Amino acid sequence: MNVGSLGFRTDLALLTASGSLVEDRGTHLVVRSPENPSYFWGNFFLLARLPVPGGEKEVVGAFHTEFPNADHVSIGIDTADLTDEARAAFEAAGLTVDVATVLTATELRAPREVEAEVRPLESEEDWEARAQLSRRLYPETSEEAFLAFARNKNVQERRLVDAGRGRRFGAFVDGALVSTAGVFVTEEGVARFQSVETHPDHRRRGLASAVVHAAGRHALDRLGVRTLVIVADTDGEAIGLYRRLGFVDAERQLMMEKRGGEWASLDDR
Repeated sequence: MNVGSLGFRTDLALLTASGSLVEDRGTHLVVRSPENPSYFWGNFFLLARLPVPGGEKEVVGAFHTEFPNADHVSIGIDTADLTDEARAAFEAAGLTVDVATVLTATELRAPREVEAEVRPLESEEDWEARAQLSRRLYPETSEEAFLAFARNKNVQERRLVDAGRGRRFGAFVDGALVSTAGVFVTEEGVARFQSVETHPDHRRRGLASAVVHAAGRHALDRLGVRTLVIVADTDGEAIGLYRRLGFVDAERQLMMEKRGGEWASLDDR
């Protein structure tokens, strides 16, 4: 199956480079992250196209067959063309439909100065602080389960760092990590951002812009990258920040999911 979506193509490149498995079934891909089974967008289906009308529940059933122990359903479609009828059918099958915006940039505008030290994550303490920062954003989930998920994501991401594919940058205020963003090469000349996160008490201070800019400059200046890719909620606050840095809309990315229990409100991308 040839993937046309820039968003999913860069997703898959980073997942496989960090240890995830992709099985091509012709009409769809089955993506697995055995080391991190609670990573929703590391364990998902990617359909080549919309199912035939009435086939939405069959797709959900097939997901449960492939992932019998999963407390979620995550299904992407390699097209952003979703009719009202198809959306209603997926929602009737119990899924929430999300059409995100994929943005690209070939150069970045400098953000305003911030009162923070902006640098790559280096030490074990830095990476643990990243897991703890992620945990701070989702207090409704259990600490044990979330930290297991976040630490496993760190393991996967550090494989990309060790392979020389990119870095995760952080903004430190009084020695504490309060904002972070990663960027990694997915194919020649292309790099994808991952998980831009800022502590709630430090938002609207320019810190997210600072770490995205620092990570992006690293990719452009050190990794031979010509195109930066980032994905944002179409109606979220972050998309305006990215546009002010110089990102422009490139495409839409169609994702649908159902999350169970304490993970219901987690955004793990």
